[in-house]
Amino acid sequence: MQTIKAPAVAGIFYPADPERLHQDIQHFLTSAVSKQITRPKALIAPHAGYIYSGPIAGSAYASLEEVSANITRVIILAPAHRVAFHGIAYSAATHFETPLGLIPVDLAALAQITDLSAVEKNSSAFEEEHSIEVHLPFLQEVLGHFSIVPLLVGDTTAEQVAAVLEKLWGGTETLVVISSDLSHYLDYRSAQKMDRNTTRAIESLDPNALTYHSACGKTPVSALLLSARNHGLQATTLDLRNSGDTAGSHDRVVGYGAYVFS
Repeated sequence: MQTIKAPAVAGIFYPADPERLHQDIQHFLTSAVSKQITRPKALIAPHAGYIYSGPIAGSAYASLEEVSANITRVIILAPAHRVAFHGIAYSAATHFETPLGLIPVDLAALAQITDLSAVEKNSSAFEEEHSIEVHLPFLQEVLGHFSIVPLLVGDTTAEQVAAVLEKLWGGTETLVVISSDLSHYLDYRSAQKMDRNTTRAIESLDPNALTYHSACGKTPVSALLLSARNHGLQATTLDLRNSGDTAGSHDRVVGYGAYVFS
């Protein structure tokens, strides 16, 4: 029996109309600065409203063009904003819905990680959460048939999140997406400085150089850096901007970065 996780922020963070949503995402993808990336395995991309972070997310997802046909499973790790909890949460839903249709959850993959002590079922954490949902339409536009393993990260360690990644790492069929914005509510110049420091830490695969002010997804980002070191990946910065560059004032901005690991 299907259990569907309905969208919580369609019409708020992104268009609820399917055709408008399709057009917006295609614009973000085609406007992205093209970089030649060999065998991308993981992305870090932002999760704000599309008017603010859509162009930067487009830079991340455009990097998948040459490998999109091979990807059939996406592991999505995102920080929880609405509900406080310990550990790493998964939903009871069998499908996640967007205006572009239904995406199946890889239940077999979930079964592989439920023996980890940090992993727990917590559907309520997903009810109003946006940090996974905003990525799904991009994936629907870029990939063919695929399933997802959507996981929310609460109060836990990077090592515990990295243990989940190791169990689900897979091969070329598996993409890892880390959902995270960067600095929050600094003035424009201060945000640029902090986000450049965060970018250096990501490119150096150095989780110890990150603080909780660096990124709201600091824990899953750090976990990916640990796994990237373990698997011999390198990080490439595709885009680094903030809301002052896209659709906001320069007084209080939120930073956004797009990174690919290959």
